[in-house]
Amino acid sequence: MSDTAVSLPSWIASTCNSSEGIKVGEHGSGFSGTPQYARECCEASLKRLDVNYIDLYYQHRVDTSVPIEDTMEELKQLVNEGKIRYIGLSEANADTIKRAHAVHPITALQMEYSLWSRDIEEEIIPLCRCTGENLEKNECFYERINDLASKHACTPSQLALAWLLHQGNDIIPIPATIIIYIVEEYLCWTTKMKNFENNIGSLNVKLTEQQLKEISDAVPVEEIAGKRDYGSLSQYMWEFSTTPPLK
Repeated sequence: MSDTAVSLPSWIASTCNSSEGIKVGEHGSGFSGTPQYARECCEASLKRLDVNYIDLYYQHRVDTSVPIEDTMEELKQLVNEGKIRYIGLSEANADTIKRAHAVHPITALQMEYSLWSRDIEEEIIPLCRCTGENLEKNECFYERINDLASKHACTPSQLALAWLLHQGNDIIPIPATIIIYIVEEYLCWTTKMKNFENNIGSLNVKLTEQQLKEISDAVPVEEIAGKRDYGSLSQYMWEFSTTPPLK
């Protein structure tokens, strides 16, 4: 990070966007997306700008050695602490955007786009538009579930899992506890104990038939925006699983 912001007039600093993730050392520039470095850069920016919060905070380049979920979890914590309001990414591919957005909404994406550089038109721009539009349309449903979760003294994810657990003894959920990432060409994953503990907590949420209906009505199926999307694996979803007839 540079010290450019030190000399900014206060009226600019009060509305200035800041970014993190660039490291400059004796061997030149590099990129760090570790949670510790993300926090250090944010704290330093707040001090240099002499402000209480930053409106839009970017990861200015993606650190491909760190799972984006780890970086986003720390940025999400900074949002919760009121130190930043919105999160942005720069030069991120579709996979990184989707995974980051799953942790916390991505407000802005910085990419090169001009008459001479239009390679993001095919995948990145449609993804961002779809993600943003669907998020906005579904936001009211998130708020409803959040309010209902508060009534039941649980987290929204625990309420959603509890609803599933109440759909019948023959319904057996397989809740996720892992974060998947790619190292070089290998698919890797790590288990997050806090996810496991959160899932177990859903067993303590008891729901009546009326409460189950209230939860279902809070998220009308016909009003949900967006569809399941697994990229190249979409062709293997259940809707397309018809096999050839036996001859």
